[in-house]
Amino acid sequence: MKHSTTPQTRRGHRGGPARRIGRTLALVLPVFMVLSGTLAVTRVNWTGSPADSVLAASDVTSAAIPARTAARAPEDVLREQLMSELQHKDPGAVLTHLQRAVNGRPSLARHCSSIARALGTAAVRIYGASRAQSYARPVCDTSFATGVLAAHS
Repeated sequence: MKHSTTPQTRRGHRGGPARRIGRTLALVLPVFMVLSGTLAVTRVNWTGSPADSVLAASDVTSAAIPARTAARAPEDVLREQLMSELQHKDPGAVLTHLQRAVNGRPSLARHCSSIARALGTAAVRIYGASRAQSYARPVCDTSFATGVLAAHS
């Protein structure tokens, strides 16, 4: 009788109970993690002020936004606030507020560049090209500077 030193593999064998459990976990665990993360985010108090009770995210949103702006998108409200602020404050302060808003509400990140570009364009009208450019810094991938350049050209 000849014995081989290489291990024999059984054909048609699909794995034991441990393999089946592993496959089940590989399918179920990501779904569970996404759902639990989504539920956790909806329970966060996004207003920044301490509260005794935990509100759902939809409750916070409806309570924090005045009735006249409830139908407007958050990025439009932020753009309007920052443009108004630019009339009274220097672009550096406004860019800081933009960065804080994006850090505090990550869903605004995809609108950051367009808001910063609009601020750059408006800053040229208010301060002139060279002074507006002096406030440029890497907020939203230098979009403010792009807006200054576009308004100056």
